[in-house]
Amino acid sequence: MNKLVKDAAEALERAGVRDGASILMGGFGLCGIPENLIAAVKALGIRDLTVMSNNAGVADFGIGVLLKARQVRKMVATYVGENDVFEQQFLDGSLEVELIPQGTFAERIRAGGAGIPAFFTPTGVGTPIAQGKEVREFAGRPCLLEHGLTADFAFVKGHVGDHHGNLVYRKTARNFNPMMATAGRVTIAEVERLVPPGSVDADQVVTPGIFVRWIFQGMNYEKRIEQRTNRPASGARA
Repeated sequence: MNKLVKDAAEALERAGVRDGASILMGGFGLCGIPENLIAAVKALGIRDLTVMSNNAGVADFGIGVLLKARQVRKMVATYVGENDVFEQQFLDGSLEVELIPQGTFAERIRAGGAGIPAFFTPTGVGTPIAQGKEVREFAGRPCLLEHGLTADFAFVKGHVGDHHGNLVYRKTARNFNPMMATAGRVTIAEVERLVPPGSVDADQVVTPGIFVRWIFQGMNYEKRIEQRTNRPASGARA
């Protein structure tokens, strides 16, 4: 099966990404995000999206540009901070938001990718997160029923990938990408370096190619840092 496409726009077209889609987007803020795919969604004007990501980074980059363009109908995320557009739309009710504890978010994605329909966790008991959810007691501890999380598509970012879709990640840029690759009905991978089959040591592969339907080599990565804090020169130690 040929999985190679020339760029993000072709990947979206081949995958059939349309208005109203649900998309798992890898990354943690601005670290390890599928920059090319997000930019292509923005350029194509695909709207009414449900985006599932740890958070939305900043207003002028990454998922933030989709929020600013009002292309996202619902965000499923773990927190709202550091993106003033996300925060404002959440507060004024123009954006539907489902906030999930980060560990629960990760496990829901892992469960969805593994075909596990639901699981119990003590996280969230006694908080608004528990509203409307089944509670059962295990070893004297109340736990909530949470459901596995899947989406129409998963957009993931790898460091190195081969033509078969086998992916290797780099340090913390791995974050949610491997789990999301398993939980999308169609997974599109962009990589910093695309190599021929056999070039990646099998022991180094994190995401096997069986989970990836389309792959391309990305370009012009900015790799922004969300916040950089420098100690004033007067306070620096010798």
